[in-house]
Amino acid sequence: MSDLFDEDEYAAALKAKGLDPAQAAEIARRTAGRRKPGKEQAATADLFPTTPPATTTPKRETIAPTLLDAAATIGTDAPSGSDIAYLHAILCQVGLPRGPKAIEGLTVFERMCGGAALRVTAGALWDGENLVQQPIPYGANPRLVLAWLNTQAVRTRSPVIPVGDSAAEFLRMLGKESTGGRNGTLTSFKKQIQALSACHMTLGFNAAGRAYTYNGQPVKQFEAWIQPKDSMQRALWPGVVTFSEDYYKSLIEHAVPQDVRAMYALKGSALAMDIYAMLSERLHRISGRPVTLHWKALRDQFGQEYRGADPDKDFKAAFLPALKKVLAVYPKAKVERVTGGLLLFPSPPPIQYK
Repeated sequence: MSDLFDEDEYAAALKAKGLDPAQAAEIARRTAGRRKPGKEQAATADLFPTTPPATTTPKRETIAPTLLDAAATIGTDAPSGSDIAYLHAILCQVGLPRGPKAIEGLTVFERMCGGAALRVTAGALWDGENLVQQPIPYGANPRLVLAWLNTQAVRTRSPVIPVGDSAAEFLRMLGKESTGGRNGTLTSFKKQIQALSACHMTLGFNAAGRAYTYNGQPVKQFEAWIQPKDSMQRALWPGVVTFSEDYYKSLIEHAVPQDVRAMYALKGSALAMDIYAMLSERLHRISGRPVTLHWKALRDQFGQEYRGADPDKDFKAAFLPALKKVLAVYPKAKVERVTGGLLLFPSPPPIQYK
């Protein structure tokens, strides 16, 4: 089957994977095709228009098979215990940097959104001989690693998390295959987990009329991979990662459950992961009238790094395809595109809160 789907093809593929026909049609309508507005939506633009501007070449949206599989699975199988991961509520609102350009030349990264703020400061790790400066963590890997560590801490109610006997084993625990080479999965993973382990975070947020601040290293104890001089020995590995007490307490109080199947399906796009995290934390808290998020607010939250000749256009061009992927794996999310932004409706969370 081709990786390219229009609405009918996408719905047929979902039904072939066992999804209820009505639900398959609804997911396909929102993620692969065009919605025809009804009378009550006459002033509402299509969420994903299929007719491009006259100055552009028509393109068909690419839907990766893994995303298709995840959408079908999430639509048919309720999440079990192993499908549940946790993020800190603040990191659902203000995420880590998404790519190397966002941190180029920086040792401090800041992102703010309404009543939440994040500051990440790059740190250093001792390699056995020298203090080695680490970059600011960015991309999908730190997000997945932090979610995995958070999940173990929440499940066991302990800040001490076993992480296996080797980096490769840790990757397998994360559900990722390890490949060698300079640019392999293991090399990239080690670089980002070391950056995450060394960094200093400040989380600021407002709750119940008060302002709260977490300030410190989320990871209190982590021994870097050190290759012993005796090449017959394997690189050192700590066996456990320990969260700082303050971060652990803040996490327990503000943990947001996520569907790990969706997170892994979106791991090719850190932007999509951040949109999913935001919607999973926010939609279920809406009561009464829907909430409008204007493009300026969305760019302030998700697109601060877009600074080209037309940053608004560049941001929308990246955001809308990422949102389409999110809605494929979050079928309960009720989101519509309207003039000037998005309209968010009250929706069940991906994982019900206990």
